[in-house]
Amino acid sequence: MNATVEGSNGNTPNASGRENRGDSLIGWGIAATTASKVTTAGPRLSSKEIKDVVAALRVSADEAVDHVQRITQLEAAAGLRNSPVLVVDRATWAQATIESFRTMLSPSLRRLWDAKGDTMSAGSLAVSSAVSGTELGVITGFLSGNVLGQFDPFSGTNGRLLLVAPNIVTIERELVVEPADFRLWVCLHEQTHRVQFAAAPWLQGHLQENIEKLTGGLLDSPDDLVDRLKNAARVATEVFKGRNSLSPSSASSSKSGEVLPSQSTLMSALQTPEERAVLSHVTAVMSLLEGHANVVMDAIDASIVPSVKTIRRRFDDRGKNRTSLEKFIRRVLGLDAKMRQYQDGQKFVQHAVDAMGMDGFNVVWAGPENLPTEHELHNPQEWVERMRAAS
Repeated sequence: MNATVEGSNGNTPNASGRENRGDSLIGWGIAATTASKVTTAGPRLSSKEIKDVVAALRVSADEAVDHVQRITQLEAAAGLRNSPVLVVDRATWAQATIESFRTMLSPSLRRLWDAKGDTMSAGSLAVSSAVSGTELGVITGFLSGNVLGQFDPFSGTNGRLLLVAPNIVTIERELVVEPADFRLWVCLHEQTHRVQFAAAPWLQGHLQENIEKLTGGLLDSPDDLVDRLKNAARVATEVFKGRNSLSPSSASSSKSGEVLPSQSTLMSALQTPEERAVLSHVTAVMSLLEGHANVVMDAIDASIVPSVKTIRRRFDDRGKNRTSLEKFIRRVLGLDAKMRQYQDGQKFVQHAVDAMGMDGFNVVWAGPENLPTEHELHNPQEWVERMRAAS
């Protein structure tokens, strides 16, 4: 279940070919090593079982494309097979995610180095690199055991779809559900994210730009270097948390504007109202993407996934049986709160679709001006009225 993910261990060049020495501010090698130590292997499978699972997941990923197009009514999804599908193990997912973090943070780290690199002592650099790399590795290693699938829009021209085979096999066995049905169910969710970025080709750059604003502000803060780098890394993990695993559709809704533990840390580090507004915007966008995927999932019936009702019920019940340690870790990372937050995204999308139809709702992908604000996410009728007024 391994897949090769391209990356490098040294400093990366920028667009002009100039070496990006800012990469040395975070210990990417330490992050990868730490993640590999934290990551567990997953279920034991024979070579034949591994081969069969990989082949089946590829078939499910391909089959999901046409179903997603029909439900979303997005022409961009018609026959969409323009980005690689990688079936990976937990360690490879962690490596791929760390490389994506690196891509997201690289511009801000470059600016920090260009502005202040000459004033940083070797000792300070070594400590900050080790601490930030270790924290990133621990978080990524833990998340690697919770991820079923993920569309990574920051890789290559059209992104890439990662399916984490050990976790999918573990959950389908735990739930005692039909493997083929469960695998298609997972792929439908993740292919929806792939379609979102295809329907809105400006979205990847828009997210990247706002992430750079956040990380740039955090790196320019008066905190010591270690804290600045840790907070910048937290911005990257915020983008990936919650999009890592399917969220139970029956989870209780969060309170409007709920502040997650990790967001609370970031809010205290952000210096200006403009930076806090950017965090609010990124939160709203991620909630929209996940909420839309959940609405698509809810449109799946037995004609597509025969045992879908059983899968939903057992998957929703699964979170009730977590160990005390896992509940504690998830609370510290803000995973459960983020899942509840994304339920608000689902309510927003469902309200908009009910009011405007799926085709009417799809104006959300036309441009950044059509994205909901965090306030509108909790008050969807205001977004509906704004879109109607603009049409």
